[in-house]
Amino acid sequence: MKAPVRGSAASSSLPRVVAASLIGTTIEWYDYFLYGTAAALVFGKVFFPTSDPLTGTLLSFLTYAIGFAARPLGALVFGHFGDRVGRKRLLVVSLLLMGGSTTAIGLLPTYGAVGVAAPVMLTALRLVQGFALGGEWGGAVLLVSEHGDQRRRGFWASWPQGGAPAGNLLAAGVLSLMTAVQSDSAFLAWGWRVPFLLSALLVGVGMWIRLAVDESPLFRQALANRPKAEPTPLAGVLKHHWREVLVAMGARMAENISYYVMTTFVLAYAVGHAHFDKQSALNAVLIASAVQFALIPLFGALSDRVGRKPVYLAGAAGVGGWAFVFFGMVDTRSFGSLVLAVTVGLVFHSAMYAPQAAFFSELFATRLRYSGASIGAQFASVAAGAPAPLIATALLKDYGSATPVSVYVALAAAITVLAVLCGRETRGRDLALVEERPADGAPAGKPTVARGLSR
Repeated sequence: MKAPVRGSAASSSLPRVVAASLIGTTIEWYDYFLYGTAAALVFGKVFFPTSDPLTGTLLSFLTYAIGFAARPLGALVFGHFGDRVGRKRLLVVSLLLMGGSTTAIGLLPTYGAVGVAAPVMLTALRLVQGFALGGEWGGAVLLVSEHGDQRRRGFWASWPQGGAPAGNLLAAGVLSLMTAVQSDSAFLAWGWRVPFLLSALLVGVGMWIRLAVDESPLFRQALANRPKAEPTPLAGVLKHHWREVLVAMGARMAENISYYVMTTFVLAYAVGHAHFDKQSALNAVLIASAVQFALIPLFGALSDRVGRKPVYLAGAAGVGGWAFVFFGMVDTRSFGSLVLAVTVGLVFHSAMYAPQAAFFSELFATRLRYSGASIGAQFASVAAGAPAPLIATALLKDYGSATPVSVYVALAAAITVLAVLCGRETRGRDLALVEERPADGAPAGKPTVARGLSR
């Protein structure tokens, strides 16, 4: 048996790995958020034109939510093969699937051209997007986590998390540009397609960068030491790490729900309820996403100093309280208040999202890590992010007020606080020493003391 791999790959390779993960996740999130943004502003009119505006938006968000249903399947499939053949290969596959489906959406005929077949094809491509994203997140954060060292893992692993606001920034920015240079009729006729077709070019860039990085050294070690007969990664996770999966799922509730309410649903709410124009609503999300992109590595670094749990808990508690301020600020119909509302919401979201990559990576043993982290993250998304815009839209339609939406976000925050409190602090844990939980229920993993860190 070889000695456990400690530390990191050569320091010169770590920035390349971080860049590859960040650029790849940015492209994947661009594709995914582009759909969400278009669902709020365009798809109701293009694919569901026979419904009233709010019902059309509701149906549009339903196709958006369906994409989340495929994410657990993506987590299972990509997690299985990611733990068997490697992180890098699966990341290449996920990027190709996501880019291909997004480009195809840009080529779809509308309801006016082919009738009900149009939303059916849209839904099918959304399922492919969800399947690809279900496998993307785990591989991207693990590739960085397993190359880096435990002292600064929170900082380095947070960079792939920056792909979410960067992708949202790119998606909202391209759509904002198209709405600025086109009339509403031209945008609805063909302009909305341009951002989707742009995905083909972005995927080419992402592939070139991802193919240049090395496989995780910890995975290579685990592969070399793997016994000839062993259970599947899914069976191993359910047997040894089911508690950690529940903690990860609970931790995702407030993070996922608040994000989609404050970046996707807010577009429909600001335009349809508070009477902002489309470009103002998109610009508010643009500004807030730029701030979030800058904050994520800072919160990741903070989690290296004070721990994953304190930073995460502060974000969950903050977003639960801010939900009751958020919609009141949007209702003032002031652009400055709209920007501030979304920005502060994403500040609290960043405090949860930044340490999440390191936190989830540190919960699972190497040979089960891709499956464990992906299952915990993506199964939660079905109950959290998937229905969030749909539930928020339905609550608004039924009650005529955003207060029930605020209560919905606050309840999610309470679940997350409870889940994180039930989890163990993982800061300083050596990933090479994290093992499966023994049958007697002893803790999974053996935390080690990194220089300057407490146990």
